[in-house]
Amino acid sequence: MNPLLQSYIHTVGRRKSAVVRLFLRSGTGTFQVNRRPWKQYFPSEIYQLEILKPFEVLSLDPNRYDLIVYANGGGIKAQAEALRLAVSRALLEEDEKRRPFLRKAGLLTVDARQVERKHYGHKKARKSFQFSKR
Repeated sequence: MNPLLQSYIHTVGRRKSAVVRLFLRSGTGTFQVNRRPWKQYFPSEIYQLEILKPFEVLSLDPNRYDLIVYANGGGIKAQAEALRLAVSRALLEEDEKRRPFLRKAGLLTVDARQVERKHYGHKKARKSFQFSKR
């Protein structure tokens, strides 16, 4: 592991097939996702608000922290939701007294829903081919 990352709090967030590794520490507000500025990686304002929700719930300034994020797998929405979970876990690891506030906002609950596999004789998981009687 990179020696520079040892002073960070390391957490993992997952959603569908997306996996996000987060390194958080007190700092000057550096926020990078896959070595790019996070607002460039998540250009949609909806995803940006989703990611900052744990800071909003706890009334914390995100510019007080340095966040280095490595995201892979899944789509952009799944990565944003996985990052929200990772941020919540990191803030909880920093101070355990934050648990009731994060729990009440539903930020510590893992959304474990996965795509159902395709079944034999079907077009998709549940959709069938068009039925013709004659």
